Amino acid sequence: MRTSQEGRELLAEREGVRLRAYRDSVGVLTIGVGHTASAGPPAPKSGMTLTRAEVMALFAKDLVKYEKTVSDSLARAVNQRQFDACVSLCYNVGQGGFKRSSVVKRINVGDFDGAARAFLMWNKPREILSRRRGEQQQFLGNPVARSEA
Repeated sequence: MRTSQEGRELLAEREGVRLRAYRDSVGVLTIGVGHTASAGPPAPKSGMTLTRAEVMALFAKDLVKYEKTVSDSLARAVNQRQFDACVSLCYNVGQGGFKRSSVVKRINVGDFDGAARAFLMWNKPREILSRRRGEQQQFLGNPVARSEA
């Protein structure tokens, strides 16, 4: 499964689209749509800039591994919005965190309501809670207000 256009737009909105390298909230050099050196080349460097086209191409490339992690981690079928919400969570908490998450565990036993609630377990730092609520609403198939994204 691949992330839908709506899912990509919401994820980019949640992460932010930055053409110039910056330090994220924990001091990691980041560029584009949340791209860090740990995601692979190119490694962001201080003062580095990319065009919007380069940023979006890098985002598409980065998404592939998160989509694969989500697909490989889930033992039950999910709908498109559930998949997109899981990719958003995975992109933010990392592949290892996602694989071990209660979201995955609950989906895999068929507890989709519990999985939706589990998004809110990833609540640190406090500023991330609006993102988690947006992902939870996306997972539930509810309209996601752009202010929640």
